Amino acid sequence: MSTSADPARRIGSISTAGASRRRVLGATGAGLALAAAGLPGVGGPADAADLPLLGTYDVVVIGSGAAGMTAALTAAKQGLSCVVVEKAATFGGSAARSGAGIWIPNNPVILAAGVPDTPAKAAAYLAAVVGPDVSADRQRAFLGHGPAMISFVMANSPLRFRWMEGYSDYYPELSGGLPNGRSIEPDQLDGNILGTELAHLNPSYMAVPAGMVVFSADYKWLTLSAVSVKGLAVAAECLARGTKAALLGQKPLTMGQSLAAGLRAGLLAAQVPVWLNTPLTDLYREDGTVTGAVVARGGSAGLVRARHGVVVGSGGFEHNAAMRDQYQRRPIGTGWTVGAKENTGDGIRAGERAGAALDLMDDAWWGPAIPLPEQPYFCLAERTLPGGLLVNAAGARFVNEAAPYSDVVHTMYERNPTAPDIPAWLIVDQNYRNRYLFKDIAPTLAFPGSWYDSGAAHKAWTLDALAGRIGMPAAALRATVNRFNSLALSGDDTDFRRGDSTYDHYYSDPAIVPNSSLAPLWLAPYYAFKIVPGDLGTKGGMRTDARARVLRADGSVIPGLYAAGNASAAVMGHSYAGAGSTIGPAMTFGYIAALDIAAAAGS
Repeated sequence: MSTSADPARRIGSISTAGASRRRVLGATGAGLALAAAGLPGVGGPADAADLPLLGTYDVVVIGSGAAGMTAALTAAKQGLSCVVVEKAATFGGSAARSGAGIWIPNNPVILAAGVPDTPAKAAAYLAAVVGPDVSADRQRAFLGHGPAMISFVMANSPLRFRWMEGYSDYYPELSGGLPNGRSIEPDQLDGNILGTELAHLNPSYMAVPAGMVVFSADYKWLTLSAVSVKGLAVAAECLARGTKAALLGQKPLTMGQSLAAGLRAGLLAAQVPVWLNTPLTDLYREDGTVTGAVVARGGSAGLVRARHGVVVGSGGFEHNAAMRDQYQRRPIGTGWTVGAKENTGDGIRAGERAGAALDLMDDAWWGPAIPLPEQPYFCLAERTLPGGLLVNAAGARFVNEAAPYSDVVHTMYERNPTAPDIPAWLIVDQNYRNRYLFKDIAPTLAFPGSWYDSGAAHKAWTLDALAGRIGMPAAALRATVNRFNSLALSGDDTDFRRGDSTYDHYYSDPAIVPNSSLAPLWLAPYYAFKIVPGDLGTKGGMRTDARARVLRADGSVIPGLYAAGNASAAVMGHSYAGAGSTIGPAMTFGYIAALDIAAAAGS
């Protein structure tokens, strides 16, 4: 099949002369969007049809994150010509910034490792987690295609995966839940395979320590390296991997960096172009069918035609303040997210203009975050390690601190109208600081002065003084800590059941008994860290069916339009099944979309 037309060609054949009203309206929508964007050469309703043709492909993919690149790779291997259009100057999106956990039940990696998963267990568990928010056919599509997607990616890219052994499903006590987990992550990859393209990889959210090769599953133990023999051994192993890679002249990549680089390498081998610095302005429609994308390339507007389909994988709207204010609960903003800065909802808005219904726009992949001055820090281990507790502005505990991170923020929002839970505060003592890594600050080392100057952290020699620093009643904080200490010593959190779930013990300290996630606070000085509703990205977007086709409010399909990843409403609904519940479904529905386009093209 042909790959593209002459980029300099004008689209005379798409003029509005004699066109149907629906065709003119399709061009009008793109024209108005372009005019609003202030792009040159756009001034009237028919202008989108008169734009330069940048290329014609079987499939146009919007976004080079995990969803988009998986869709493009699948389309290419189905014999379809494809282009990826990326707004940013880098590829990889939020996936490249992430730890790249991938939650796919019954995938070949975990089955080879002996994980006792079955389709029945997975279906029962996902249904219990998601509830009625997501249709059964979409759940079945994810579970049915996910394993094949992993096999496909391994067969058509240099990516290999590792089981994240011990990283429990988030609700392992539910029917079908696995206490030892289903999540996988990318294996180590040599960045040299990308050549000069490596320079265009979106950087990670938090850099790996120099000279080390670290997997997501290692962080649990690196946090404990000062107090655990296994933690020390894992740290030594990470250093040994780094030393070996350096001696071999490699550029070792793990986590999201490995995932994005591996998918990009697959696209390079399949000769799929990725156009960076090319934002989507609108979708192009003819007679109600999406047949292309209007983009800005080289500072000018142009049209990329799609013979068979457009897949929108452009991410969420976490960095769009107006959309967050429109759809989500307050307080909200763009300063607490760790999603890619380019995620401003462009694809979602374009889909909405094309008639797409939107779902789950009030929700996000939430997690408690510390608003550090350089960037927000998404708390995983820090709030779960023994010797710390979360309190609200009244000095009271309000949640199981070790619960799944999305649940903690949901609780913050649900209670905040009547209880002052935003911001909350993580309270720890010096014993905690002497034992555990905090972010990337080693035990006993001082926190940066900027943390204190910004108000993200506070330190005092008594709990009463700490309460004064953060503006809460001293007697209330003192009583809460005393109560917490008594529960920690007994090992039974009768107030919030911290430690009852296997998941609660993942980021904990096995040396602490009788409950590895509970320890009293007793050693001054004491610390308080501001906790706000952070997120990994938003999870609301275009409504899709089991084939990743975008739907109107009446349930009808918008021909030619598909969506995956955070540009679509999440198959996880308002919940979160396990580590990688963002990336696993994103890749799977990108894969499904491309297969559906290929099937339709061949029929």
